[in-house]
Amino acid sequence: MEDAFLIANKNYTSRLIVGTGKYKDFEVTAEAVKTSGADIVTVAVRRVNILDKNQPSLMDYLDPKSITYLPNTAGCYSSEEALRTLRLAREMGGWKLVKLEVLGDKKTLYPNMIETIKSTEVLVKEGFDVMVYCTDDPILSKKLEDVGACAIMPLGAPIGSGLGIQNRTNIKLIKEQSSVPVIVDAGVGTASDATIAMELGCDGVLINTAIAEAKNPIIMAEAMKHAVIAGRKSYKAIRMKKRTYGRASSPEKDLI
Repeated sequence: MEDAFLIANKNYTSRLIVGTGKYKDFEVTAEAVKTSGADIVTVAVRRVNILDKNQPSLMDYLDPKSITYLPNTAGCYSSEEALRTLRLAREMGGWKLVKLEVLGDKKTLYPNMIETIKSTEVLVKEGFDVMVYCTDDPILSKKLEDVGACAIMPLGAPIGSGLGIQNRTNIKLIKEQSSVPVIVDAGVGTASDATIAMELGCDGVLINTAIAEAKNPIIMAEAMKHAVIAGRKSYKAIRMKKRTYGRASSPEKDLI
């Protein structure tokens, strides 16, 4: 396809990935995901109910046969925790495509890149396709790709902050050097943030809190859908050159 969004040799229609945490209930979660048009949803394995069959399950509302589940390691602060969580996910649902995040600080929720790189290398050797949440450091991002990550997911700002893309230069550098998809993960607060990420050339955007904590999550999910599409189209169109001085839009010859 001309503009395929390819992750681990599978093509996806939507470049928006949606998280499933923080919603009021599963009904709102399912409606927001449907409205967003997302093909992939992230699921925090450590926070999923797998024991009490009397309690509702996300799978009752989002069919894993029609949408790709992306198990993640939210809440893990060591390589050992992350590896155990994703191995459990594979045993539970046979999931091979996973999202790795190994946090290093409980206040900022910034990733521990030493543990992240180490975990990525182990998971790749075990046959996982690993999408990796990371800092916006181009050097460390390249290292993740070198050890086999199938997608690089630099933060735009701290998780859940809604601050938007704080370091456009680094995000752009990461995209320019990467041969795997680059997906902004964390920090998006509103539709314009998602558009900016896509206009920088990113392949996709992962959004959870900005949708789930909006006063109307369904409307925000729709806004994010269109924002990602608009940003991608704007990037592909190649923007006009910036100029120091004004230039008239109308031709200056044959004036009356």
